[in-house]
Amino acid sequence: MTPSGFRTKPIVIGMAGAGRACELHANALHRVSAIPIRLKTVYARRQEQLDEAQRRFGFEYTTTDFEALLADDEIDVIDICTPPYLHQEQILQALKSGKHIICEKPFTGYFGDPKHPEELCGRESKMVMYHKLKDDVAALKQAVQGSERLFMYAENFVYAPAVAKVAEIITARRNRILFLRGEESLKGSSSPVAGLWSKTGGGTFMRTGTHPLAAALYLKSVEAAARGVSIEPISLIADMGTVTTTLSEHEHRHIAARPVDVEDNGTLVLEFSDKSKAVILATDTCLGGSLNYVDVYCNDARFNCLLTLNNALSTYLLDQDGMDNVYLSEMLPSPLGWNQPFISDEMTRGYIDEMQDFMECVQQGRQPRSDLNLACSTALITYAAYASAEAGRRLYLKED
Repeated sequence: MTPSGFRTKPIVIGMAGAGRACELHANALHRVSAIPIRLKTVYARRQEQLDEAQRRFGFEYTTTDFEALLADDEIDVIDICTPPYLHQEQILQALKSGKHIICEKPFTGYFGDPKHPEELCGRESKMVMYHKLKDDVAALKQAVQGSERLFMYAENFVYAPAVAKVAEIITARRNRILFLRGEESLKGSSSPVAGLWSKTGGGTFMRTGTHPLAAALYLKSVEAAARGVSIEPISLIADMGTVTTTLSEHEHRHIAARPVDVEDNGTLVLEFSDKSKAVILATDTCLGGSLNYVDVYCNDARFNCLLTLNNALSTYLLDQDGMDNVYLSEMLPSPLGWNQPFISDEMTRGYIDEMQDFMECVQQGRQPRSDLNLACSTALITYAAYASAEAGRRLYLKED
């Protein structure tokens, strides 16, 4: 340790999961500045997936044994990038092993009763899910707070440069946020289990809507801190639906969504204690690449945060020659015609600043911007939204 209390030895990372989240986190970790990092071990269940992750990202070792990952005393941080249904147990195990935790969303969720068929999980009572989640969140929060270890919630929207700049301005000006609108929409997920509630803990609103929701909650917390007041979410009303199941195979050919017992579209209207509101949208019916934005309407300003598709670069291609290994945009089926490619994707969507913050937190022993409270609030409001949609009424968060 240096005289300031900062650690000087490398921060050693153990990655749980070798899929898309691992790719995003590993690429971002490679671009963290001024802090030495070792990507030591990556865990997954399939060796072929591990071999690919090791080749691409430079992990020193691979393992198919999660217990072995936890038993390595040299590892400082467990980065949980596994499917959502594994998060809760892996968080608890990592805490018991004395590790700091980075966890992809969701913090936790409802993944079914072992007595019920897996494919019917999403047809269970959403109010039952919501109350079960309340208990799970409380238990996890207690475990984290009693561990003296850092919990870092991997919500990239918080760290997207556009959102971070708005937070900086609000802090300086003490703006009143009167209305927020956010969306993340795609043409569906590439995951083969995305249509099953038992694997994902929900449909498109869980997979994508939680991102702009977390950004809205974060910006309201920034406003509250800047103005020295308390602002809390107090009620919500939501609508969830499934429309892609009505399509013929021909009509379905451009959309990847294959819901079994989950929604493919969702809308949430969230009310805060200061009378401001946030509208959150998520769909699996958005063609032409992913759509990610947060709009902020204030008493004396307006901000439009466009993560993707942004207009830093426009391309027009007449053919695909040489483009086989060129990445233009997530969920974009073809590079032909006009497109707006992702530029510095890990930066624009916040992954690099996210990992920079997390590594600084481990080095300095401070709390992250995207913290335990944000993880808990996002999970609880998401399931309250599911319960509201099912009940067809407004839900009051401290009463229901």
